Amino acid sequence: MANAKIDELIKELDLLPHPEGGYYKETYRSNDLVSTLELPDRFQGSRCFATAIYFLLVKDSFSAFHKIKSDETWHFYEGSPIEINMITQEGKLIRQMLGTNWKKGEVPQFTVPAQTWFASRVIKGDYGLAGCTVYPGFEFSDFEMATRKSLKEEYPLHNQIITELTR
Repeated sequence: MANAKIDELIKELDLLPHPEGGYYKETYRSNDLVSTLELPDRFQGSRCFATAIYFLLVKDSFSAFHKIKSDETWHFYEGSPIEINMITQEGKLIRQMLGTNWKKGEVPQFTVPAQTWFASRVIKGDYGLAGCTVYPGFEFSDFEMATRKSLKEEYPLHNQIITELTR
């Protein structure tokens, strides 16, 4: 990853490697909490209202298929467009490009619904910088990384993209 701009972003934004791939830094965690009684049953314990991160993806890498218990809104900042691949609970594959070229179907903001398997990558160029806002707020206990084997067994029609975006 010999790219001065990427190195600068990692340093200036104080980014760390993310377990799913890419780099991140939490930039916001609300102080207010939603109680367990007010949350859907899929949550164990209270959650803060929202969290936000910077998220940097670089070429020749990807954010592997995973899902979380909350909705996650992506915001495009700069660099190359980011492809978000989702497999719905019904098994439908959806691809959304995050970027600023509206004529090519890119959008600068997009929300991945809770409980949806998703993975992302930069298609061309060196990097894509985005922000991700999660509500109720993100906790690593709400994060589930897919295994290639189990995802292929559950969604055999999507073997190619699962192979490309799992480790």
